[in-house]
Amino acid sequence: MSKDIKIKKGLDIKLVGEAEKATENAIISNFYSIRPEDFHTIIPKLVAKEGTRVKAGETLFYNKDNEAMKFVSPVSGEVTEVQRGPRRRIDAVKITADKEQTYLDHGKFDLNSDAEKTKAHLLATGCWSFIKQRPYDVVAKADSTPKAIFISGYASAPLAADLDYTLAGKEAELQAAVTALAKLTEGGVHVSVGKNSNSPLANLQNTITHKVSGPHPSGNVGTLINKVNPVNKGETVWTVNAQDLVIIGELLLTGKFNAERIIALAGSSVKKPRYFRTKLGSEIATMIYDNGVEREGNDRIISGNVLTGKQVQPDGYLDYYSNVITVIPEGDDYELFGWNKPVFNKISTSRAMTFSWLNPKKKYDLNTNTNGEHRAFVTTGTYEEVFPLDIYPMQILKACMYKDLDEMEALGMYEVAPEDFALTEFVCVSKQPHQKIIREGLDLMLKEIG
Repeated sequence: MSKDIKIKKGLDIKLVGEAEKATENAIISNFYSIRPEDFHTIIPKLVAKEGTRVKAGETLFYNKDNEAMKFVSPVSGEVTEVQRGPRRRIDAVKITADKEQTYLDHGKFDLNSDAEKTKAHLLATGCWSFIKQRPYDVVAKADSTPKAIFISGYASAPLAADLDYTLAGKEAELQAAVTALAKLTEGGVHVSVGKNSNSPLANLQNTITHKVSGPHPSGNVGTLINKVNPVNKGETVWTVNAQDLVIIGELLLTGKFNAERIIALAGSSVKKPRYFRTKLGSEIATMIYDNGVEREGNDRIISGNVLTGKQVQPDGYLDYYSNVITVIPEGDDYELFGWNKPVFNKISTSRAMTFSWLNPKKKYDLNTNTNGEHRAFVTTGTYEEVFPLDIYPMQILKACMYKDLDEMEALGMYEVAPEDFALTEFVCVSKQPHQKIIREGLDLMLKEIG
């Protein structure tokens, strides 16, 4: 069954540096790092201490609030460092990888098993970490039952990895994953694909397919949820990234936790943008070395896309959920009287002084400069032009800032995530950190309401 969803509000940000559809094996990383901060709100309880030898798929730590929820090593090797922060908080677990990889064998899973056995297997094998929930955009609570599960198979963000390309040939793993997930909900597994794409996700059994079209954020899973089955108070939905389905499916079929991921290395500062085959938590340097920076020493490396990703250093590590590394120029230069002259090399939703609307297919070489400083909110109506959800963006942002829980509930806070406000942050003339504001609002609701 297929249903069409057409998004009219939004903004496509076309940037120079899209990854060419060619995949290479990244230089094999010597070190891997798993950071608990990627699993927002999870309090880790360490199992593998420094000096412990682990196999790929063996437990590193578990969730203090649910000991059954395991977080596992992407590789076999030795735990050589546990980085700690204030009050002995675990900031990262660093593994020195073996030259020859060995895997913990969980055994082939019977896909005809019931929901409880399926859930227990996903928790024990480390695959539960790939399942997130709304409300609150956190790792899903295992004692909840979602009214539906949502998967976006269409990437509309700037320079995002092409999922039709990265998922090609993985139909068996995808099918196994959605077959298992379908047992955990009565509302079905909803999958979005591009309207004219040949997605491997398009013809899976046990799914409800939605063909989406329109500008970004048409590919956001939040947009899919809002148009199909919005989240109300007391309800829960789960989301899974499309590439994570491959890891889940392979584990179910083979018993091995194979943390392999195809990453797009993209951006105007990359000499040869293309795809790399690597693993979760690998060193960023293994992909940007000899590929990376044309403007030497003056680039920003982002784990994720330019709208929602986080900055990492050249000696940093790939975060758990990213499938793209973006490298763009650092915006540390300033234009004299830049506000007082026509602009042809920047994107804007306004036609005043900015002429990007004259050439809608042009690709831009943008940097990280915000072209302005933080100031009070200005009511312009700009947010609504790029925000397709049936929510008032300005009002919900303000409710988060003055911490009015009742108003946040009434305005639809239960179904949003920070990434849903990435575009409103991009076009914000007040330079307000929308995603940070929403994250803090969600954390407050989780603390006060749960």
